[in-house]
Amino acid sequence: MNSGSHVELIGVSKSFASTIAVDAINLKIPAGSYCCLLGPSGCGKTTTLRMIAGHEAATSGDILLGTQNVTDLPPAARGTAMMFQSYALFPHLSVIDNVAFALKMRNVEKTERHAKARKLLELVDMASYEERLPAQLSGGQQQRVALARALITAPQVLLLDEPLSALDPFLRIRMRAELKRLQRELGITFIHVTHGQDEALALADMIVLMHDGNISQAGSPREVFNAPANEFVAKFIGGHNIVARAGKKFAVRSDLMELQVKKPATKTASITGKISEIEYQGTAFHITLHSTTGEDMMVQMPEHKFDATPLKVGAEVYAIWEPASAHALG
Repeated sequence: MNSGSHVELIGVSKSFASTIAVDAINLKIPAGSYCCLLGPSGCGKTTTLRMIAGHEAATSGDILLGTQNVTDLPPAARGTAMMFQSYALFPHLSVIDNVAFALKMRNVEKTERHAKARKLLELVDMASYEERLPAQLSGGQQQRVALARALITAPQVLLLDEPLSALDPFLRIRMRAELKRLQRELGITFIHVTHGQDEALALADMIVLMHDGNISQAGSPREVFNAPANEFVAKFIGGHNIVARAGKKFAVRSDLMELQVKKPATKTASITGKISEIEYQGTAFHITLHSTTGEDMMVQMPEHKFDATPLKVGAEVYAIWEPASAHALG
């Protein structure tokens, strides 16, 4: 098992001509953790990953892996490995030769490099496919081979650029469980770029949510979800409604709101509106309410509660919540 290194960015910026892609960010990712860089397209997350890898030069600032400043080092000298979104397997090489390729470039003898490649293929449950070509593999199998190839150099930090985006939803859920298992077993630092909130919440020990080249919030999944730092975080991470009260804004989780047709007690916070949409989601109904103040709000109602008081589109209702459930936004 490897021992991962912590990664630290100190005032790191990246500019492309007059465009600032990453704006003087400071970030410390603990050793041996699973970190997800999360955010919308163009927020700077992939550029940040590429700067850590050395595939993009930082305009300013320092990048540290453990105690070593790697800002000016080439990718091969950093102790990192990168798994690309496209997998980028060599179509003319067998699975085992794809995995062993980096060791071949280091002039490692064939028997030795194949032995190391087989151990990694066993780790990702692909040992029986070692003689196949990439075209003979499914998307999930290709991903496993690409992962084994990235691990062959025993990196301290594994960088993953949206590795699950090409997979169908069922396989994506299965493969993210595999990634988490491998990260725990290997003990190395994983930094994973994604734009999927569910993916980040399921995988990460630490979520770094980026917006316009800055870090909007960094913390554990539960911290980011339950205590969003600002309106952008609350809206992007999902599952929250934004409520204005007395000149301040609050986030209230959609599953902590309830709907009722009668006027609520004065001690309960509430907002009135009309139901504009009802969606059945299996274990719950997602009900969209257009409030009298103009906001669209989402309330998640468990199936048994919906069955007890069925609601219809167009009905006038009160959305209620306990005041303690509201989180003040910065």
